[in-house]
Amino acid sequence: MNLAALKDKLSQYEKLMRLDKPIGILLLLWPTLWGLWIAGYGRPDWLIVWIFALGTLLMRSAGCVINDYADRDFDGHVERTRNRPLAAGKVSGKEALILAAVLALAALALAWPLDRLALQMSIPAVLLAASYPYTKRFLPIPQAYLGLAFSFGIPMAFAAIQGKVPAVAWWLVLCNLFWVVAYDTEYAMVDKPDDLKIGIKTSAITFGRFDAEAVMVCHAVFVLGMGAIGWSLRRGLWWYAGLLVAAILMALQYRQIRGRDRQKCFQAFLDNNWVGAAMFGAVVLDYRFPLNL
Repeated sequence: MNLAALKDKLSQYEKLMRLDKPIGILLLLWPTLWGLWIAGYGRPDWLIVWIFALGTLLMRSAGCVINDYADRDFDGHVERTRNRPLAAGKVSGKEALILAAVLALAALALAWPLDRLALQMSIPAVLLAASYPYTKRFLPIPQAYLGLAFSFGIPMAFAAIQGKVPAVAWWLVLCNLFWVVAYDTEYAMVDKPDDLKIGIKTSAITFGRFDAEAVMVCHAVFVLGMGAIGWSLRRGLWWYAGLLVAAILMALQYRQIRGRDRQKCFQAFLDNNWVGAAMFGAVVLDYRFPLNL
C-alpha cells in the first residue's frame, strides 16, 4: 500500500469513527463530567477525569463503527448516510469489526487503573454500546436504549471516585436518559422519511405527528428531574441558574423542530451541546463558588 492509499484508508477510518463530527463525543462526555464533578464534590481526581475523557472518545468511536456495520445495508438508502465508508464500500465489514474491537479493548485497558467496581461496570457499558444499533430492528423507541448506553458513564464515575454507586447516580441516569431521547428524536426526525421507507424503528416514527411535542416533554422531565436532584443535594444558585439557561436553550429548540424541516431539526440536535455545557458549567461553579439559597 502506497502512502496515498494509506492516507485515504486512514481518512475513511476517521470518518467511520466520526472523528470529523465530534458532536456525539461531546453529548456523551457532558453527563459523564456531571457525574465526575458531583461524585468528587467539585474536586475530582484529574487522572480519573482524563481516563474518562479518553475512554469516552474511544467508546463513542467504537459505537459509531458498530452502528455503521449494523446499518451497512440500510445507510445506502438514506440521503444523509449514503456516503458513509461502509455503505459506500470504501471500508470492508471485516475491517470495521477489527477496528471496533481494537477501540473497545483500548477503552477497557484504559479503565484498568480504576476502582474494581468501575472496571466491572465497563463490561456492560461496552455491551450496551455494541448492541444499541440492533435495537432499531424491534424496539419502538430505541433512543431509550441509547439513553441508557449514553448515561452509563455516570454510575461508572461514582464507582471510580467513591467506590460505590449511590441513588443520586441512578437519578442522574434517568434524567439524562430523557435528555438523550429528546435530542436523538430530533436527530431521527431528520431521517424520518427514509426510515419509514426502509422499515427502521425510531422514536420520531413512534411518536408520529406528536414527535416535536414529545421532544419537549422529554426536555421538561430532564429539567424538573435535575432541579429535584439539585434540591436533594442542597445545591445553590449556580445550579439553578445553569438549569434555567439549559431550559431556555431547550425551549428555543421547539421553534426549530415544529416545522419538521430536516436542516432545522439537525441544528436543534447540534444545539444540545450547549445544553450539556451549560449544565456542566453550573455544576462546576456551584461547587467552586457556592451561593446558598
